[in-house]
Amino acid sequence: MATAMPLTRAYRAGESLEDLCRACKADRLHTVIAADADGVPIRVVCGYCHSEHNYRGGPAGASSPRQSPATPSSADSRRAPSNRAAFPIVSDRERTSAMPGSQTPADLEVLLRRIIREETGITPVVPADKWRDGTLVLRPGTPGLQEKTWPIETFFHKVVMLRNRLRTLEQQVNASDLPDTVKVKLQSYVSGCYGSLTSFNVLFADEDDQFKGSGD
Repeated sequence: MATAMPLTRAYRAGESLEDLCRACKADRLHTVIAADADGVPIRVVCGYCHSEHNYRGGPAGASSPRQSPATPSSADSRRAPSNRAAFPIVSDRERTSAMPGSQTPADLEVLLRRIIREETGITPVVPADKWRDGTLVLRPGTPGLQEKTWPIETFFHKVVMLRNRLRTLEQQVNASDLPDTVKVKLQSYVSGCYGSLTSFNVLFADEDDQFKGSGD
């Protein structure tokens, strides 16, 4: 039976360690985003694909020191299979050039859009299946005013970007040389933001991608 790999030392945010990447399905070098008071990593980001996930306890074959291997419940076994594909960072509907993508080996427009969005904090994240091809509608309470609609995909990207920036902020606070009292105060503000955004967790397919409030 596989046991968790024991940690040889305490870790802080910004430090590196090896872990099983949730997206790559392989052992990768990760950067610690958050750790508990004992120095046990809580959340890490893969240095290869840049996906974020909870610390899994080390390389393949080692389970998390905080969790035992999960067994699917009867409800999970009855659940319809998920598409498991992330929304594309740039979709075809956003293409403004007249040339179809099939006619050019390297679509510069889509490439530039993707690079810009990745730099501003968007990462591929799997949405819950029920929101695919959906539409967000804002309907005014005043009669006669036109409603505003967006594709769920666009709104989902903005939520992911906000989540990623909060995590980056949390990482920077943890890695800073600020006094511990100041760090605790700033971390409480970040946790409060997470808690205020938990309503959007319904958009995510994976629990690891969701907002976690201070009580989670």
